[in-house]
Amino acid sequence: MRLVDLFCGTGGFSRGAHMAGFRVAAAFDIDDILTSSYMANFPETKLVRYDVSKLSAEQVEFEAGGRVDGIFGGPPCQGFSDIGRRDITDARRKLLWHFFRLVREVQPTFFVMENVRGLLYPENIGELEAAIAHVSDIYEVPEPHIWDASHFGAATKRNRLFVVGVHRDRGDAVTSKDIAAWKRPAATVRQALADLADASFLESDQDGFDWWKIEKLGRPHEYARPLRIREGDFVGRFTGHRSTLHTHKVVERFAAVPQGGLEKVGRHPRLSWDGLCPTLRAGTGADRGSYQSVRPIHPEEHRVITIREGARLQGFPDYHKFHPTVWHSFRMIGNSVSPIMAQAVFQAVAAKLSIGSSRIGAYSVAAE
Repeated sequence: MRLVDLFCGTGGFSRGAHMAGFRVAAAFDIDDILTSSYMANFPETKLVRYDVSKLSAEQVEFEAGGRVDGIFGGPPCQGFSDIGRRDITDARRKLLWHFFRLVREVQPTFFVMENVRGLLYPENIGELEAAIAHVSDIYEVPEPHIWDASHFGAATKRNRLFVVGVHRDRGDAVTSKDIAAWKRPAATVRQALADLADASFLESDQDGFDWWKIEKLGRPHEYARPLRIREGDFVGRFTGHRSTLHTHKVVERFAAVPQGGLEKVGRHPRLSWDGLCPTLRAGTGADRGSYQSVRPIHPEEHRVITIREGARLQGFPDYHKFHPTVWHSFRMIGNSVSPIMAQAVFQAVAAKLSIGSSRIGAYSVAAE
């Protein structure tokens, strides 16, 4: 099936679609930085940097190379987020409506929309209901549902709202029960990160990415095993593992925080080996103050987690590249859908629509 990703960012949603066996034909986003590594991660997908609010059905189908079977995406959530201002004048709020406008114009077999749970708050739910009403005469759209990525195997708590619709003429609705069928126990922080311990630095490439290698290539946990690069000359290699250099005073503060505790000055939570990572947040771009979201402290080392550790906790495979800088990489991760969560939703869609990819099991990612 030919799928299209709207507001693709670094491609967490696209990654989940690939993990579930789908083909993403085209991806759209206006942000040059958040999409900077998209083509490296998805060389067979056409990336179009364009304002989604100005897209037409004809453009979408042209860039995708023909009839579109599925549209998915997470419209920018800052205007609806729990921790944001939820400013009703924020122009980004209108992008929610444009997602559903394009669904109506293109009329794919199904669509999946992801966003923050704040869309269900009293001041926001009217906009969500109006957007869904724009397609409800054509699509079977069950009640929006909030899912936690950890309920589907991820090593992080991450609540996200999903709206799934199926064209009334082409299949039955995908219900919350259908998606719940793909639930599985969460991985712990230890299971996600343990094999990264003592990784050795190899080099920095010409694009500014730092490369590392897992030295102990024994049998990792079933969560981490499929996230590794397992083929060719790059077995056990990955990018983005430079540690942040903290001042002596910061290191002292971090050292005093027990696992599961909270550092009082910067409000950094310390991860527990046997627990889950709290939601990793994106921070803001330069146009909105360049605010850095708080990163968790490593369970044992007195530093905040690295890019690759954050990616592992979120469910990204080791061959997924982000950005040469820590700042933009964590913006990419914090803005993304957990690929493991996305995979579960797409598997539910595939199973309901009797698509062959529904046969793919849990943790079915493989090195590309």
